[in-house]
Amino acid sequence: MRLIIVHYHFRPGGVRRVIELGTPWVAAAVGADEILLAGGEPPETAWLEHFQAHLGKRRVRTAACAAAGYWAEIRKNPAAAARDVERFCASWAPDAARGESVVWAHNQGLGRNLLLTQALAQTCAAHQFPLFLHHHDWWFDNRWQRWPEMRASGFRTLEQVARVIFPLLPLARHLAINHADAAVLQKHFPGQSGWLPNLSEPDDWPTEREARQARQWLRRQLGDGGPVWLMPCRLLRRKNLAEALLLQRWLRPEAWLATTGALSSADERSYARRLAAAAQRHGWRLRLSLLQGPERGKPSVPALLAASEAMVLTSLQEGFGLPFLEAAQAGKPLLARALPNIAPDLARFGLIFPQYYDEIWVPPTLFDAPAEARRQQQLYRQWKALMPAPCRAMTPPPPLLAHGGAPAATPFSRLTLTAQLEVLSHPPEESWAACVGLNPFLRIWRELAQAGQLRPCTWPRSAARWLSGAAYQRHFTQSLRQPAPAPAAPAQAVAAQLDFMRAKLASENLYPLLWSTAW
Repeated sequence: MRLIIVHYHFRPGGVRRVIELGTPWVAAAVGADEILLAGGEPPETAWLEHFQAHLGKRRVRTAACAAAGYWAEIRKNPAAAARDVERFCASWAPDAARGESVVWAHNQGLGRNLLLTQALAQTCAAHQFPLFLHHHDWWFDNRWQRWPEMRASGFRTLEQVARVIFPLLPLARHLAINHADAAVLQKHFPGQSGWLPNLSEPDDWPTEREARQARQWLRRQLGDGGPVWLMPCRLLRRKNLAEALLLQRWLRPEAWLATTGALSSADERSYARRLAAAAQRHGWRLRLSLLQGPERGKPSVPALLAASEAMVLTSLQEGFGLPFLEAAQAGKPLLARALPNIAPDLARFGLIFPQYYDEIWVPPTLFDAPAEARRQQQLYRQWKALMPAPCRAMTPPPPLLAHGGAPAATPFSRLTLTAQLEVLSHPPEESWAACVGLNPFLRIWRELAQAGQLRPCTWPRSAARWLSGAAYQRHFTQSLRQPAPAPAAPAQAVAAQLDFMRAKLASENLYPLLWSTAW
């Protein structure tokens, strides 16, 4: 039996980490003695060696085709790219007997390459391969820049997109990483969908020697031995890095704020460049993309976490938020935004985070409020213009504009990067004095941080029921053994996508940082 793992790429990030941790258990569930990693580019050698080391005697092969990567990075017309990706998927089949492969495909709901998703479904249908579509993120969740790309690749209507993302195959299974998304899938695809939270494996934790080497490496990279607050993430606007920097400057100014991964895509280049330039201009203790470039000779993310004082997770949106588990497992303090779609799942696992918050409020005196209102009006119009017409009609005004844009205290997360940088440009004691009354919980956090006593989350024994490798394997085994239901009707795919869109376009999910790649 062969397990075929499909992803656009195997660059550092949360999805690759889930693949690392989950593959031994998924391979055991399907009885695979061979793993094929298939994507738009080959994995880096150092990571591939690490991946192989966790799979024992199972053979690992790789297959790459540029047409299977992000559509935005493909330099071919749709017809030529479709031919390439169909040949690529078909190339997996000849040496596998009918039905003797299982495909585990990641993030096809992100819509970064619908030609790949379509070819995957056709190959699986032709060879009777079970197809697990593992949904970490969605294209309709504040990623409307994907819509013009999808149209350019030949998918002109919402109906066409829905039928590709939710293929009408009896052997297709949809896996959602949070309960909120799983509920929508189960409503429309009963018997073909389920909730599969990410896993955390204590055996994968670094040794004391590896943690010590990571501390030494950090000292060389940062130029001093100051404490490190780590954000294990790629450079993405939705990570809301400026908010993490605001907290670090207020609570632990002698610490470094460091991120791990490189740019996720060209869409994020302007955001990263402006943030880095501001940090350099003002002398902020911020280091972006510590692990950028070849991975050999660098510490792993778990080793960096073990070497750090605390973790920070200020994301505006996450499908799951693996750092929640990693911080709890490591016994490290975590400062994190409570995200409404995953907070109930974390509570169900028994995870309680002492430094957990909803918003950081800032007064309009710390940024140019009239200019920010004008900027948001312009960006909001441009952002809505990117959407398919039916989605524009269901989009409410964002919080800052809902009441005419009158100056008032505002969540930092609801500002553009321009306004966020204006807030950060104030001396930290000045902005602290202006904001602490709006965020009184920060007084205690500051005392704890300065004493090195921020509190970690205790890992509950009951969490293994959902988050262990054995639980992961059990979910896959059960899903694989489920009898194939009658094929879903085409209307179900369209209805599922529409339900998701209504939820993702609610006012509380609108963030100016995500409207444009340039501000």
